[in-house]
Amino acid sequence: MRAIVFYQHGGPEVLQLHQDISTPQPGPGEVLVRVRYAALNRLDDFVRTGWRGLNLTFPHILGSDFSGTVTKLGEGVTGWAEGQRVVANPTLWCGACPACLAGRQNQCDHFAILGEHVPGSYAEFVRVPARNLLAIPGHYPDDLAAAAPLVAVTAWHMLVTAGNVRPGETVLVVGAGGGVNSMAIQIARLAGATVCVVAGNAEKAEKARVLGANCVIDRSAEANWGKAVWDATGRRGADIVVDNVGEATWATSLRSLARGGRLLTVGGTTGYNATTPVNLLFGRHLRIIGATMGTQADFEAVMAQVFTGKLEPVIDQVFPMAEYPAALARMQSGEGFGKILLKVA
Repeated sequence: MRAIVFYQHGGPEVLQLHQDISTPQPGPGEVLVRVRYAALNRLDDFVRTGWRGLNLTFPHILGSDFSGTVTKLGEGVTGWAEGQRVVANPTLWCGACPACLAGRQNQCDHFAILGEHVPGSYAEFVRVPARNLLAIPGHYPDDLAAAAPLVAVTAWHMLVTAGNVRPGETVLVVGAGGGVNSMAIQIARLAGATVCVVAGNAEKAEKARVLGANCVIDRSAEANWGKAVWDATGRRGADIVVDNVGEATWATSLRSLARGGRLLTVGGTTGYNATTPVNLLFGRHLRIIGATMGTQADFEAVMAQVFTGKLEPVIDQVFPMAEYPAALARMQSGEGFGKILLKVA
């Protein structure tokens, strides 16, 4: 099968498009899916670069998101048929540890992510557990379906399950263009919150407004965005700040919180060595809540909102599989807004 693979950690140059990678075969409880679209994520860059403790079997295939059709069923799989259009929760779990038995699959003792720890979707075929699948409704486009899973389940778990966002609260989203944040804006609005967004430029600011942001701060025109947030909230601050930028914005995000507020994070694109003034935590009764991915219940809940059109995945550009270097360059440039897809089939 055709697949984008790498044989060692490194920069973008280690990625190769091969025509003769072995097609995986589904084991018990698994299905084989022919991929139609796959989506890029920042996670792909981190996996390609590698870190201590990440032990991959090479060649490795990136990609956590996809849409496609079931082509083969593993032993014991029921309820699915060849030709069905599907997406899958990229969270992988054992099903037997205490966290899994309590329904917290994203806290599994053997937690993994499709494309991070096991071969992913930048290939003509991907093997996934049948329990992770959801059927794509007949009316719903394959490209939008592929753009949703990782960012949707991550944002939903972060805001709804872990963050407990409530109607009438103010949610500040730091950064507008990424897939998780573009989904977080919509989820916060769906929950009845007032949404303020810090955007990198005027174009992204306008797109954030279209997604439903109530107030937008253009960071290119307002360098002191923390003061702008303070003013926009009546010098009260936000009940929730979503900060996946990390080191570069962390201190300002904490200072943008109202008393009793909570900072939610699922990543740190500018670095992890952020400084936390402890006096802010106890002085303002603040909470910092970290989350990774989401449970199967989170996935089913958020995809129901996606498939009914209440949440809309944002697609930046679609590239043919052979033009993966251009797709990667687009993601790394930071100029895009929303998800970047590969058309595989």
